Amino acid sequence: FVGSAGQSFAAFIPRGLTLIIEGEANDYIGKGLSGGKVIVRPDHRSTYRSEENIIVGNVAFYGATAGEAYISGAAGERFCVRNSGLRAVVEAVGDHGCEYMTGGQVVVLGKTGRNFAAGMSGGVAYVLDVDGHLETDCNTDMADITPLTDPEETAAVYDLVKRHCAWTGSRHAEKIISHWSDWLPYFRRIMPRDFQRMLSSLQTFTKQGLDKEEAMMAAFEANTRDMARVSGN
Repeated sequence: FVGSAGQSFAAFIPRGLTLIIEGEANDYIGKGLSGGKVIVRPDHRSTYRSEENIIVGNVAFYGATAGEAYISGAAGERFCVRNSGLRAVVEAVGDHGCEYMTGGQVVVLGKTGRNFAAGMSGGVAYVLDVDGHLETDCNTDMADITPLTDPEETAAVYDLVKRHCAWTGSRHAEKIISHWSDWLPYFRRIMPRDFQRMLSSLQTFTKQGLDKEEAMMAAFEANTRDMARVSGN
């Protein structure tokens, strides 16, 4: 598609559909995305810096459950609210990004705006925090900010940025990929504390020989007991 897409473009699309916009999109793009792929990139004649210009509106990918999204530019407010399974790359977001997120992966290759990750209970976000503002812009009531150091996670983020570059032709992403070792120290990982404990428990029970379903049940029960003990119930 070429031009300006209206509200709720690509809402609810399932696996097997890939929609590409060369231009821009309004609010609620990819609402309830359930497996499809959405790519938004600037007009091929544009010369502006994509990471400094808004290309999709507010509440993009609200309630998405699965799929992929690559946005070559900035998004408005409340990007990926209630995302539960989408993998998305965007080059900047407005206020309240990843609000109430319960799953999925979000990579932000730039600024976030205030109150990032408020109410986030699952999933993980990776932010390229070059100017060091994330500490004040992120809501850490439920989530922790840590450097990106795990080799497997680092490889996964690199792959997402590389896919973003391939789908959108982003010069910003290309610069990051070309000098990955220079940019890597600026990436920050945002993950909810309860979700991190659940993943750690799952890993422990898996190493003990339990299959996936048994490990998940054991991890859930262990974390439920821990939460009850903390609350005094």
